[in-house]
Amino acid sequence: MKLSPVMEKYILHWGEMGTRWGVNRTVAQIHALLYLATNPMNAEEITETLGVARSNVSTSIKELQSWRLVKVVHLLGDRRDHFETMKDPWDLFYTIMEGRKQRELDPTMSVLRECVLDSEQDKETPAEVKARIQEVLRFMETLDNWHRQIKGLPKTTLLKLIRLGARVQGFLGK
Repeated sequence: MKLSPVMEKYILHWGEMGTRWGVNRTVAQIHALLYLATNPMNAEEITETLGVARSNVSTSIKELQSWRLVKVVHLLGDRRDHFETMKDPWDLFYTIMEGRKQRELDPTMSVLRECVLDSEQDKETPAEVKARIQEVLRFMETLDNWHRQIKGLPKTTLLKLIRLGARVQGFLGK
């Protein structure tokens, strides 16, 4: 696949942003490439296009598959696996948010719940510290509840809500 200067810029930037989000640069670049690609790509095409090692492509594809961001596609007459990603930014957003929730928020809430339960018997931890831990747990449970409600909204409704921005305060009162 021949990359235009704009495509190169997009892919390089996405790789850079990936590192800031805690994602390997190559993983992010492969995802960006597959997002821009008009057809599914096999690992050799990805390797050639991005100029990265074949083993790095394989590892990165597995990482993207674990996030459910890339899927295998088979093309008639070609025995190789080809890969593609979702093209709708909203679908990507929801998938990434769900993955981050499962990997980050859910385990954190479990540990916080354990801390709250353990703190009931703990005489060493100051009451103020116990209250802070409980406050963080309540905050995260509120976020989790909000996430559950938001992910059930149709995209059009969510988009309207986002576009309302701070004006939503007018509907809620001061």
